[in-house]
Amino acid sequence: MKDQRKSEIKVGIMVIIGIIIFLWILGWAKNFSITSDQKIVRIKFDNVSGLEVGDYAMVNGVRKGFVEDMKVEDNGVIVKISLDDDVELNSDATFSISMLDLMGGKKIEINTGTSSTPLEYSKLQSGTFSADIATALSMLGDARGDLYSTLNDVKITLNSLNKYLTDAKLNSDIKNSISNLSEITSKLNILIDENRSNLNKLTSNSVELTDEAKQFISSNKENINQSVKDLKNVLQKSDSLLTKINSFADEVLNKQSAIGKVIYDKKFFDNLKSSLDQVNELTRTINEQLQKDGIKVNAHLSIF
Repeated sequence: MKDQRKSEIKVGIMVIIGIIIFLWILGWAKNFSITSDQKIVRIKFDNVSGLEVGDYAMVNGVRKGFVEDMKVEDNGVIVKISLDDDVELNSDATFSISMLDLMGGKKIEINTGTSSTPLEYSKLQSGTFSADIATALSMLGDARGDLYSTLNDVKITLNSLNKYLTDAKLNSDIKNSISNLSEITSKLNILIDENRSNLNKLTSNSVELTDEAKQFISSNKENINQSVKDLKNVLQKSDSLLTKINSFADEVLNKQSAIGKVIYDKKFFDNLKSSLDQVNELTRTINEQLQKDGIKVNAHLSIF
């Protein structure tokens, strides 16, 4: 009876241990936890691309949480994740959905960031979606038409290039051009060899001329500076002279000087014209008298 009792106790203990192990494995697989030491982060994604509740949340590649809930809201999806209490995120932490394995599973990859300011867990975070194989294949399918068109254009280009390169006349022209280029190069080499001494002499003369020019400038630096100063003074005086000439011209035009008054005085010009007319008349009369009987003078003198 006692042996039977012991057997029952052993069986009961084994069952309890099995249940505990089962619950522990189930909690590990389904991310259940009997403790409340979890950090909740809410993230908004434009597209979760098949992410499901219970999928892993990886912090720098280490599993530290899971997806607790998802809700479609404001043209996006609000994902609620639960993280272990020992996870420390900074304000510049990044959140992205990426591929877990080749079977199409998804995970949330978290980069803790480098900022010294801790993350505000109550604030809604922004996440991004990293394209996986399925998305890449979808994008490839969308670009299939463009790819076909591009390949067709490449094929046409290659055919045209092949026809161009296999043209006998073109090949002959290229060979002639290469031959001519080779001949010109040979002649140029001969010319350089024949005139090597002259070229060296020319180079030497150029160097000598440059040195002499430098020496001349160095030895006459003071005279050159003085000449520049003199030229500057001449330019300044010329500018002053032009200013005075302009002022004089303005005074003449504005009748502010005697010359201006004389030149622009209408009465003066009328009197001058009248005097010239009288002189012309007197000259004409004298010429007429000289051609006839001589000059006749009628003088009337009155004595006071």
